[in-house]
Amino acid sequence: MAMNEKQKTILLVEDNPDDEELARVAFAECRLGNKLVVARDGQEALDYLFAAGQYSGRNACDLPQLVLLDLKLPKVEGLEVLRRIRANEKTKYLPVVILTSSKEESDLVSSYKLGVNSYIQKPVDFPQFIDSVRQLGLYWLVLNELPEPC
Repeated sequence: MAMNEKQKTILLVEDNPDDEELARVAFAECRLGNKLVVARDGQEALDYLFAAGQYSGRNACDLPQLVLLDLKLPKVEGLEVLRRIRANEKTKYLPVVILTSSKEESDLVSSYKLGVNSYIQKPVDFPQFIDSVRQLGLYWLVLNELPEPC
């Protein structure tokens, strides 16, 4: 089955329960019916992507269509998650969008040096956040084409 013929999964890597809930509400408001998988730390995200740990029974070729990655994460920092995604042959083309509250220029530069596809500072205003999610969904889940991962 081609990637765009199945339900497109979004991997949200977010340790803050409030930000996770905001994302869930925003996806619902935008009527994005995609499956949302949440990893609450960097190690869980890597385990999901590489079918390890609690996800060892998962098909490693069944990758999400999009990874929304926070930077400040427990266990494994967001930039290290990005580094490992780009270093692996199966995941190196996976779209990764940094969604963070960080205003640090060094985080922005480091993210792009490691191959992030987009860097978005989380809007504080909820209507702005919904608009950001709508635009992300339209581009990354509808318009963007990806090669088969395996």
